[in-house]
Amino acid sequence: MRFLVSFALVLAALPLRADVAIQEVTSPTGLKAWLVEDHSIPFTALELRFRGGARLDEPGKKGATNLMVGLLEEGAADQDARAFARAKEDLAAGFSYDLSDDFVSVSARFLTENRDQAVALLRDSLLSPRFDPDALERVRQQVVSGILSDQKNPRDLASKAFREIVYGDHPYAQSESGTLESVSALERTDLLTAHRNALTREGLYVAAVGDITPAELAALMDSLLAELPATGPSLPAPAELNFPGGVHVTEFDTPQSVALFAQPGIDRDDPDFFAAYVLDLILGGGGFESRLMHEVREKRGLTYGIYTYLLDKDGAQMWMGSVSSGNDRIAQAIQVIRDEWQKLLDQGVSEQELADAKTYLTGAYPLRFDGNATIAGILVGMQADNMPIDYIATRNDKVNAVTMQDVQRVAQRLLDPSRLTFVVTGQPQGLAAN
Repeated sequence: MRFLVSFALVLAALPLRADVAIQEVTSPTGLKAWLVEDHSIPFTALELRFRGGARLDEPGKKGATNLMVGLLEEGAADQDARAFARAKEDLAAGFSYDLSDDFVSVSARFLTENRDQAVALLRDSLLSPRFDPDALERVRQQVVSGILSDQKNPRDLASKAFREIVYGDHPYAQSESGTLESVSALERTDLLTAHRNALTREGLYVAAVGDITPAELAALMDSLLAELPATGPSLPAPAELNFPGGVHVTEFDTPQSVALFAQPGIDRDDPDFFAAYVLDLILGGGGFESRLMHEVREKRGLTYGIYTYLLDKDGAQMWMGSVSSGNDRIAQAIQVIRDEWQKLLDQGVSEQELADAKTYLTGAYPLRFDGNATIAGILVGMQADNMPIDYIATRNDKVNAVTMQDVQRVAQRLLDPSRLTFVVTGQPQGLAAN
């Protein structure tokens, strides 16, 4: 495997470890956070993550959590949407709210001189969102517009078909946005329920990076979060994943087909995870230097891009990938992917591929820590993934510890061409569908 010379030159000037000093902070009420102090500029990045996410939508209310999250900054306490936006702008603060199947994520950025006012405003949005009728209808129409757009997007259609095949009747099978019918039927009481269920202290993770001390962060946490509900509803059981193998086609009038493909993956806590991570980089996760990119794009010109990754959701682990190609070429692209999957199982990797992959992974890692906000996001993700507080310091050691024997053994354990399942949206030619 070849790696770019320019990247190698950058790595030569970087340490092989990211130097991030993390402190664990506990508030008077028992809330915990990870903190990296940086007093070089009067600015702090705060990240909150609430476990649960869109899978907490109640039966028949799909999209409620998504719509609720979209309304968190559309007015709170005694301020309507315009007043809230104006107050945030006056403080030069930044708030963002996001949703996934597993989490509600909240990001805040504020200057030290405005910290108290910014936290008070953020607190209002978390504890006392207004859900005013005009704001509700405005955001509802934005969601509906997104759903309609997804119905014309080949990738979104492929994702919908993929979820239905793999997840069955699990909540993961449905889009977090909901359907036109479910979103149109949502009422304010549904948003109040979603808010109460999604934003609780149970399964809450906090990280802060910047100009703030442990004592200040402890006080901030209690002021901001202590009045949230202590617990929420039980989380759904893990999904029973279905990988029937073969190719499944959704017809759609487009000149280029989109294919998603997957087989069973591996849990982040599994002792073999790092060996699987190295394998994925070699197969398809390494950009232009991966086997699939070389075979499908560079050698045959079948696509502009192809990639794979290890997906580790709370209730599902998959080894996934994606490729797009012309309708007359997607069948060949899929056959090449299948061949490379089998080849990796039968022949394993070379010593050079293993060495290059480990060099890339360890050298690229420090590049992730390029700002307070980015580091705060990494820290809260580490907590949510149950990683130890010293993970950043030990991560590259874990990569370097992967041996050829580990990689070959894990390839035999994980790779399963018979269950490698393709979902294609388009008008593929010469492709036998199940």
